[in-house]
Amino acid sequence: MLPGDEPEAAVCSRKGCRAAATWELLWNNPRIHTPERRKIWLACDEHRDWLEDYLTTRSLWRETVPHAQPAANEGH
Repeated sequence: MLPGDEPEAAVCSRKGCRAAATWELLWNNPRIHTPERRKIWLACDEHRDWLEDYLTTRSLWRETVPHAQPAANEGH
């Protein structure tokens, strides 16, 4: 990272939402991914349930965990 560059804030994956992400929804599509592979959608508190339900309905959801914010000096 160059001096003065700030890491981009992680935002919710819900279409049109620009809120900060506080959750990681881990999922995979068993038809195209190996069982251990995990894709990640980020979610804000408001959209966590909606995104989880969307993935669960399609049998894709695996786990939801808190989003780890990067350390302020990460990469230095």
